[in-house]
Amino acid sequence: MQFSEKGPVVQPITFRELEEIMRKFVWEGEWPSLEDNPDQTFDELGYDSLALLETHSRIRRDYGVQFSDEDLTELTTPQELVDFVNSQIKAA
Repeated sequence: MQFSEKGPVVQPITFRELEEIMRKFVWEGEWPSLEDNPDQTFDELGYDSLALLETHSRIRRDYGVQFSDEDLTELTTPQELVDFVNSQIKAA
């Protein structure tokens, strides 16, 4: 882990890391890769609201990114979520 004067440096989240987190919360079925479908909505990809809330909690814990449930509802695609998380990491 790298450190700066402000503490640990958190690396940006990748589609692969987001997919790894989200696969833990998909209960059944097949789904396409997030990297191959970054602009499809989470609904189209088969992720329900509970999976998204669990993902939200995991991102907050693992990446230190603070965002509200309301923010999460506005982020409807993997691309939007990755961009949002990474923008928050850069701003920290």
